[in-house]
Amino acid sequence: MKDQLTDTLYGLGWGTVKRLPEPVATGLGRRIADVAWKRRGKGVLRLESNLARVVPEAGPERLAELSRAGMRSYMRYWMESFRLPAWSKDRIRNGFAPEGVHHLEEALAAGRGVVLALPHMGNYDLAGAWVTTRLGIPFTTVAERLKPETLYDRFVAYREGLGMEVLPHAGGSAFGTLARRLRSGGMVCLVADRDLSSSGIEVTFFGEAAKMPAGPAMLSVQTGAPLLPVTLWYDRSPVMRGRIHGPVEVPESGSRAQKAAAMTQQLADAFASGIAEHPQDWHMLQRLWLADLDRRPPLPRPDQSSGTEKP
Repeated sequence: MKDQLTDTLYGLGWGTVKRLPEPVATGLGRRIADVAWKRRGKGVLRLESNLARVVPEAGPERLAELSRAGMRSYMRYWMESFRLPAWSKDRIRNGFAPEGVHHLEEALAAGRGVVLALPHMGNYDLAGAWVTTRLGIPFTTVAERLKPETLYDRFVAYREGLGMEVLPHAGGSAFGTLARRLRSGGMVCLVADRDLSSSGIEVTFFGEAAKMPAGPAMLSVQTGAPLLPVTLWYDRSPVMRGRIHGPVEVPESGSRAQKAAAMTQQLADAFASGIAEHPQDWHMLQRLWLADLDRRPPLPRPDQSSGTEKP
């Protein structure tokens, strides 16, 4: 029943919100965000706990301000995502203004493919739509399998409609497919600040141990495709901002695993630089640091349903 309700609510979002005038959708998102923030649920409390590490000098009042802004940013992501399928190509082209595009253009011109890695910041679906629309370049990404299956199918159809090839996160075949796309000169985009597997690489993130996915660095090491971090944020305008950082350096020596570990730390450092500048646009409402994971409650029994997160 919970899964069916979740799927229905997302269906209503894509079916109804995209038809609202933009100012109405924006105002609705802010109101929903403020209600959720005032309720002080688990997601809001976790967001504040995460932001306390990002902004260690912030007191309770400042953390509350940041978490409220963070929920508004998070709901802006959802309102935009529900409306993206109805946006014109011009609206998509003008809806994102990234810095450092030359890093991406130079990487593609080299013909070795390129791996873009992003944290849960801003709206990476809009950034992806901008790439496929303005640059005319398709790319491949990976999506977590959500429950119910119909909800996962909705997200796949939504992203494929924006010009993306979407592979399921589960299963070992995804890595091989991504490697083939890169070897043919293609582009791979991966959200990479939270490990969803048992094979993540431990990094130091804002001074504490966390794990991040090994995939982006391993793909770069194995295929020779440059790895470019990307960070996103909002300002007071309708346009999302972003930065394509310079390529992550590949160590000259060491095994593949050692090189991947060093590169993942560089990736974490690039993410941290962007998150520190725009903490309210980092939508991390889940546990991330190992110290928090060690204290989490036991996993639910197989017959208990689990929630979904921003995919």
